[in-house]
Amino acid sequence: MALARNRRRERAVEYWPGFVDALSTLLISIMFVLTVFVVGQYILSREISGRDEVLNRLNSQINELTQLLALEKGSNQDLEDSVANLQASLSSAESERSRLKALLDAGSGGQSAAQSRIGSLTKELDEQKQMSDRAMSQVELLNQQIAALRSQIAAVEAALQASEQKDQTSQTKIADLGRRLNVALAQRVQELNRYRSDFFGRLREILSDRENIRIVGDRFVFQSEVLFPSGSADLNPDGQGEMAKLATALLDVAKEIPPEINWVLRVDGHTDNVPLAGTGRYGDNWQLSSARAISVVKFLISRGVPADRLVAAGFGEFQPIAPGDTQEARATNRRIELKLTEK
Repeated sequence: MALARNRRRERAVEYWPGFVDALSTLLISIMFVLTVFVVGQYILSREISGRDEVLNRLNSQINELTQLLALEKGSNQDLEDSVANLQASLSSAESERSRLKALLDAGSGGQSAAQSRIGSLTKELDEQKQMSDRAMSQVELLNQQIAALRSQIAAVEAALQASEQKDQTSQTKIADLGRRLNVALAQRVQELNRYRSDFFGRLREILSDRENIRIVGDRFVFQSEVLFPSGSADLNPDGQGEMAKLATALLDVAKEIPPEINWVLRVDGHTDNVPLAGTGRYGDNWQLSSARAISVVKFLISRGVPADRLVAAGFGEFQPIAPGDTQEARATNRRIELKLTEK
């Protein structure tokens, strides 16, 4: 029966990491896609807000030019009406002059009165002509102003079209950038997961004979009793032996990881929820968990692991994996976790 249990345990160890690796890959991919989506949305919103401000200013200028054009058109219409009235008055005066001249030619005692009337009408006719010339000059000036306004409106419309085209180009570039970032991240995540699987596989081969070393999610978990004496952060001989095996496996895998993958091995220290007396070397569980993680990191550095590839963190008793206050739960929560991840 013991042999059967060992076989079942070996089979569990063989299938569970693959499932956990796949699940962690999926979660990391989703988190990155969401991050890229948020960044893309933020950049796109800034681009669109800038285009909206330009469009608002251009629309405001178009409205002002349109109003001015309407006023100029109204003034032009008034002048054209005045010119038409003057031309009608001129035609009437010329008709009256012709009639009076005919009467003069027919001639009787009203010649002097006719001559006076003709002079008056001639003077009025000259004045009407001068007024007509001034009105025509104003009409010509208004036509020039209208042409200039139309040119400005055409330039504003061209600027609007160019701005819209630039906005569409920016949106296309942002979408393409997001797609390429997703592809690059997916490739890097896949590569790191492959090397993490290799690392875990080698650790399983090296540490398969220890029951108090197990895999939880995407981490290797060492019970504190394997590495440290109670209440201490100094590695015992057994712990040094286990960490030496781990350093060897890590250095072998590091040779295969491409330099563009910025990986680190994170060492997390955890304690149970029993408070320390405060009279010893460490005042509380925060200090103890941090000191144990640092002790492991320093030992790995002494075995050749680059210091820039290691991270130490202490969590005290605030990240338990076994609920309750039983001895078994507390023993489970006293642990060192190792995770191969990116910076």
